[in-house]
Amino acid sequence: MGKKKSTKSHASAKKAARKSRKRVPSPPPRGPEQWRAAGLAWLDAVPGGIQVATRLPARMPHHRTVAAAEDFGRRLATTHLAGAAGFGAAPPGWEGDGFLDAQPLSLSSPQQVPSSWGDFYATHRLMPAARAALESESLDPASMGHLERLCELLRDGAFDDHRGASRIHGDLWRGTVAFTESGVVTSRPAAHGGHALTDLATLRLFKAPLLEAIEAGWAEVYRPDEEWRELIPLHQLHMVLAQSALFANPRTRVYYEGRPPHLAGEIAESLVSRAR
Repeated sequence: MGKKKSTKSHASAKKAARKSRKRVPSPPPRGPEQWRAAGLAWLDAVPGGIQVATRLPARMPHHRTVAAAEDFGRRLATTHLAGAAGFGAAPPGWEGDGFLDAQPLSLSSPQQVPSSWGDFYATHRLMPAARAALESESLDPASMGHLERLCELLRDGAFDDHRGASRIHGDLWRGTVAFTESGVVTSRPAAHGGHALTDLATLRLFKAPLLEAIEAGWAEVYRPDEEWRELIPLHQLHMVLAQSALFANPRTRVYYEGRPPHLAGEIAESLVSRAR
């Protein structure tokens, strides 16, 4: 009898121990959807900034007016001026790298803060995208050489300005913008601390509607340097490289304004010559 009691007591103790044992919660998912949600919340926190939505509402071409485009430009500038913790900084609460659509997007960390926008752009944008494009054979070695020289100039501050990090959408193009009854609404961001011209550059690269009106509204509030339009190709370069690598297959290769993917090398060579 004593032996049976001992066995029963031991089993009860094990059962109680299992109940009292705390379950370790699984880490939350950190994929593209969660990344976009963090970006939307960060962008939406700016009073008077751009309007955001988890999904774009129905596009309404008849609401594509100059007034709506200018209002969007002003809102975009207000979002940019809200700032960020630094170049490459993620939305608050996000750890690690982000995503550009479903592709990895390199971000900086508090332990490795880029010294300038040029340093960030060369290290976290151009070189990773250039290596991927080179590996996929959508970038030739000569173009890679031009890009490497451009990155040296970027790290030396040749294209830096006096402004700090802007709060940017990061993937702003006609596919993430909709003209609606309530104004222009944006979605699917890759939001981070970057340069304001990056958003303008992608809007121009992918031919957003009423672009001149958007730019006019943006410039009214942001007050950029006079030569800002001359720097647009520099800010398009990362997207050109990213798309070239993504669509490396000859059947799906992306052509920009009728020119092949070695456009990246042409842009880099032109910028290097200009900086000399």
